[in-house]
Amino acid sequence: MPRVPGTQPEGARDEREAASMIREMFSRIAPRYDLLNHLLSFSLDRVWRRRTARRFRHILTRPHANVLDLCCGTGDLTLALAAAAVTKCHEGATVWGSDFAHPMLVRALEKSAAKGVRYFEADAMRLPCADASVDLVTAAFGFRNLANYEAGLREIHRVLRPGGEAGILEFAAPRNRFIGMMYRLYFSHIVPRVGGSISGNRAAYAYLPVSVDKFPEREELHANMHQIGFRDAHTELWTFGIVALHTARKA
Repeated sequence: MPRVPGTQPEGARDEREAASMIREMFSRIAPRYDLLNHLLSFSLDRVWRRRTARRFRHILTRPHANVLDLCCGTGDLTLALAAAAVTKCHEGATVWGSDFAHPMLVRALEKSAAKGVRYFEADAMRLPCADASVDLVTAAFGFRNLANYEAGLREIHRVLRPGGEAGILEFAAPRNRFIGMMYRLYFSHIVPRVGGSISGNRAAYAYLPVSVDKFPEREELHANMHQIGFRDAHTELWTFGIVALHTARKA
């Protein structure tokens, strides 16, 4: 299991307090969340989300499939999934988005009007979903904010149907020495300053590199997935290894 159970913002004494602090943090930065995502990633976040959606088109284009986007924030990946589900012949999967920060969902709903996406407010570790009811679960840059990674993986496994798939899009530490050095410099110094100045919440963007550092390496994540009951765990590295799409299938 991971060396760190999950995310742990400074001052959090247990998992419940960590989750509460994360919810409050993301609720506060919701008004500037999209702007900063695009600005700080040079709009590559849009590319990464669309690429994730294309990766799962074989599920998204099924007319009766259910798809759940966890920790959906303001719904950018949810919308990319919904767009990929529509073909010339028919509309594919039903796409749901879920987050536990209410202000994020308010903004997601504003962006998703008349686009067929449905949202609900829930903790990703305690989903109001029946066992084996979902064909695909995704999460983009949100899974690492869970207070307990193992609990999050077990909940994803619980709601997936046999043969269902999971896709976790997250930042990763590049293993190339030079790129890794530039990556750490950008994340540790530039992101907190720019994000803090624009959002008015420096702590939230100082937390970002800390949360990335605490997330398990891909080999450890694969081992956790297999122990829980997933199979075919795989990681695709994008953009010089700064972003990883971790995928797995429920046996």
